[in-house]
Order: sequence, then C-alpha cells, then structure tokens
Amino acid sequence: MNQNWKEFLARQGLADDAEHCGDLTGELRAAREATIVAPIADQGLIRASGEDTVSFLHNLLTNDITHIPADGARQAALCTAKGRMIASFLIWREGADFLLQLSADILPAIHKKLSMYVLRSKVKLTDASDERVLIGVAGAQAASLVAGLGAQAGAALGTSVFEGGTAIRLDERRFVLAVEATVAESVWGKLAANAKPAGLAAWRLNEIAAGQPRIVAATQEAFTPQMVNYELPGVGGVSFQKGCYPGQEIVARTQYLGKVKRRMYRGRLDSAFVTGTDVFTPEAGPQHCGALVNVAPAPIEEGGGYECLLVVQSSGMEAGEVHVGSPDGPKVAFLPLPYAID
Repeated sequence: MNQNWKEFLARQGLADDAEHCGDLTGELRAAREATIVAPIADQGLIRASGEDTVSFLHNLLTNDITHIPADGARQAALCTAKGRMIASFLIWREGADFLLQLSADILPAIHKKLSMYVLRSKVKLTDASDERVLIGVAGAQAASLVAGLGAQAGAALGTSVFEGGTAIRLDERRFVLAVEATVAESVWGKLAANAKPAGLAAWRLNEIAAGQPRIVAATQEAFTPQMVNYELPGVGGVSFQKGCYPGQEIVARTQYLGKVKRRMYRGRLDSAFVTGTDVFTPEAGPQHCGALVNVAPAPIEEGGGYECLLVVQSSGMEAGEVHVGSPDGPKVAFLPLPYAID
C-alpha cells in the first residue's frame, strides 16, 4: 500500500489491521443499512502492459480476456495444472494496459509466477500497488456517490474513468475505485462526506453477502473454480468457449462429465474462525470436506457472531450438519446467496 495513503488513513482513525475505523459496530450496521466507503487495504494491483498482453493473459487465466471491452471488467483465476486456484483477479483495461486486482498477501508470489511465463512475449508486469489506491464504496447510495466523482454508474462489471481514477461496478451495491495516489485523499474526502468510513470487516461483510469468493494465501490450491461457484453467472469467472489455460482440462471435465460435489455456500457462525479453517460433515467423518473461504463479523442487530463463505459437500449442507474446525466443532447455520447454485 502507498505509504502516504497509509499514513493518511491512520489519521482518519483506521486501525493498524485495517479492520475498522474506530466504530466497528456502526460500520457493520452501515454495511447493511446505509453506504460505506472503505480502503481495500488487503488487496493490490499488478499492471500488465505490452503488445502481447491480451494473448498472454488470455492463455493463462480462466476467463475470456480477448473480449474485455474498453469499459468492461472480468473476474478470472489462475490455476495449477490440476485445476486448483492459486489466485483470483478482478481485471480491467486502462488504455492499452490491464490492471489485475488480487489479494495483497499473494501478490509478490503471483507476480513472480506470471513473470515466469513471459519468456519472449512482449509483456511487462509491474506491481502497481503504490501508484493506485483501492477504495470500496458499497450501499444504496453507492452509485450516486460514484457519479458525483464524474464517473458513470453503468452496468455490473462495467468501468468508467473519472478525473484521477477508474470506477469498476461490481454489482448493484458495490464499486471498486482505482485512484491515482496523488488524488486519493481528495477522493476519500468527497466520499466520506456522504458515506460511513469503514474498515475491511464491513467491506468483507458485503463481499460475503454478494457470494463473491477471493483466494488468499490460506486457500491457495484448496479449490477448483466450480467449488467456489466461479463458473456461475452470479460470479462469472470462467469461460468454456475459450482455448487452453493451465488446469483447463480438469475444469472442463468437471463441468461436462460430472456433478460438482462441493460448492460454496453462505453461513453464520457463533465463534470466530480464520479463512482456510477446515469444515466437516458426519458423512465424511474425520476427513475434512471443505474450508472457510471468507469470514467477517456480523452486525449486533442481527445477533452478532460471524458470517462466512464456505466450501463443503453439498450433501452435508442439505442435511444441515456442517461443523467448523473439527467433526464436533461449531455448527454452521446457512444463509441465502443472491444467486442460484443449481
């Protein structure tokens, strides 16, 4: 994260772990009922530039990069040869370049891995996390606040350029702003005048409610794309019409030849667990059959506890017997997702 931006956020009251801005209870409430502005401090950016960039990314990632329009964005993943996800990206164009947003804890390793594929391709990969600041806006007034910056609200996964940045619309309620570091403080001030400043906990709560997975260090190689609903229209991270990419054979075979036995669901927990914690069902016995994808504290008004996205055997979810941490650990209470799985 840009150091000047980090110091600015500290002056605004952002906690050292970026989880809240001093009012966690109010921030979680606002994430549900109002509009929040949050620094997306746990994610970074890789810039891909050069005349071979489109084909380079298209041949490596799960989604169709060739047909991303100038004002569009895509979800996509990088997989191992066995079809296991090692990174998830939000990708959009910036002129002739592409920006890839991913979890900051895996960015250096993924930057290095992508660089290994460059070889003689005319592609340059750089860490752009210092030059661009990521700000999230979520809530009922998000579109009007973004429009107030000079951006067009547009459709989901559409982008719009405004002075000093790009707005990427994730869905009806959520936007990511990639802002030049030199104007980030000004943009934050405009947004914070009409939205509740919040930390990562409130931003993750909205991410979970939207059913949007994100791969972090603790979950690398834990899931195939289908396990985290990546191929479903509600996420839209896989194209089955494009050519080969690492793991493509496994991903395609899963889609066309077999039923997906594990899926990602939304749930509630009474206790706190970290991302990547194993989950269990009576059917699987002592063998874990999934893991937590993302976790965030829930509003006190809704009973407190924690919300999560978790991957688990569908049969276990249907039976209502899913436990976290151990076969006799806390039981998950399932919540609805905003899109259909089957």
